[in-house]
Amino acid sequence: MKNTFLSDTQLAQRYGVHRSTPWRWLKTDPNFPSPFTLSPGCTRWRLADLEKWEAARKGACI
Repeated sequence: MKNTFLSDTQLAQRYGVHRSTPWRWLKTDPNFPSPFTLSPGCTRWRLADLEKWEAARKGACI
């Protein structure tokens, strides 16, 4: 299976927030997935990890 990676800008679009918000979530939400450094200056989040985080949040809200 191919991994899909998203940038902070893409996360901002996905969640309708400012691009700095995922970085704040990383510091304040212990369940928010950690990003990967693909190369110097290139940090991305794995989509599969984000989808698991989203599912866990939905389950907690019910």
